Amino acid sequence: MVSDTHAAADFYATRRGALAAHLLRQRMVVLWPGLAGQSILGLGYAAPYLKLWREQAARCIALTPAQVGAARWPTGSASLSCTAEEDALPFPDLCFDRILVVHGLEAAENARRMLREVWRVLKDDGRLLVVAPNRSGMWAHVESTPFGHGMPYSPGQVGRLMADTMFRVERRDTALFVPPSRMRLLQRGARLWETTGRRYVPRLAGVTITEAVKDVYAAIPAGAGLRRRVVLAEAA
Repeated sequence: MVSDTHAAADFYATRRGALAAHLLRQRMVVLWPGLAGQSILGLGYAAPYLKLWREQAARCIALTPAQVGAARWPTGSASLSCTAEEDALPFPDLCFDRILVVHGLEAAENARRMLREVWRVLKDDGRLLVVAPNRSGMWAHVESTPFGHGMPYSPGQVGRLMADTMFRVERRDTALFVPPSRMRLLQRGARLWETTGRRYVPRLAGVTITEAVKDVYAAIPAGAGLRRRVVLAEAA
């Protein structure tokens, strides 16, 4: 998953990071417009995006790898941040209605094992949303952003990985056509970059967004296995 939560937090505190989060949230809310009363899990570094549903969800949890520490919610938020091993999630089977993976897939030590755990804790009628750096986009090649770390994926690679881990892709989307520049002139034109890119050059998106559901007929999931140490970082 994301290798350094402090670096990710610093990025999202910048103008460029705030713009990236805003553009991604615009696409996410189209796919998941309302999640009132549902249980949501964010894997990787998902806190900047879970804020879309935090106030309406019954439960909203941000989980980051144990070796890098937990992402903290704003003070007073009725949410939970925790750390755990990415392939041994500290939750019972069929626990979450929705799972969002951001800055998680590209840096996972074992993406298949992580997604098998996601399969286990996701309800049978739940949905998974995976955001991954696009191999053909500019953002995957800029190391000053969290999108420039780990292994980028093409949409086809994400689809094959989903199939290998017993998920069925339902919808695909793209975002971050604006160049990953600190120049304010380029950032001001973000809406035009996004509209033009989505229409004419979708393969050059900065990230791919894949929504999937469990393929419950594909196979019986492997046993949950031995649970490892879990560290709760912040609860309100």
